[in-house]
Amino acid sequence: MRNSMYRMTQTAILIGGLSLTGAALAQSETQPQGLYSADELMDADVFLAETPDEDVGDVEDVLLGEDMSVQALVIETGGVLDLGDTHRVIDRDDFTLETHNGDDLDDLDYRVTLEMTRDDVAKLPEYDNDWWQNAQEQARQAWENTKQGAESAWQSTKSATADLLDDASDAISN
Repeated sequence: MRNSMYRMTQTAILIGGLSLTGAALAQSETQPQGLYSADELMDADVFLAETPDEDVGDVEDVLLGEDMSVQALVIETGGVLDLGDTHRVIDRDDFTLETHNGDDLDDLDYRVTLEMTRDDVAKLPEYDNDWWQNAQEQARQAWENTKQGAESAWQSTKSATADLLDDASDAISN
């Protein structure tokens, strides 16, 4: 019984970690880590796949959606000593995350890799107040559309079920 509870707990942690991170977070090992540290992710070096030995910036922020899943990273790129740097938004589908030393919290290290060129990075949206307000409005609108779609689906299902029950009742009565 205790062993079964232990396995269920491990599975719940693993599934919870995967739903939090989505497809954006990969690992250098073949097994999912299941749990990721946002604190350790902050300031992780960011690399381009085409130049894997040259970092192009570091993680400045992690943006979470309404369901607390990772939606994007904000990376700081360019500039020297915080002069002339820019903050760019990287959607979760545009990066991978490798975990190094995942078994040791004191040595945990993340590496973010982008499948894009320096020019592509320069064209990414800049993380500023205009971007933030636009992203919030888009998220609100997406939630409203999802909510309306779910309500419509529920009404259709409810109506179809009521019709089936009426038909079954009529068949029994006859």
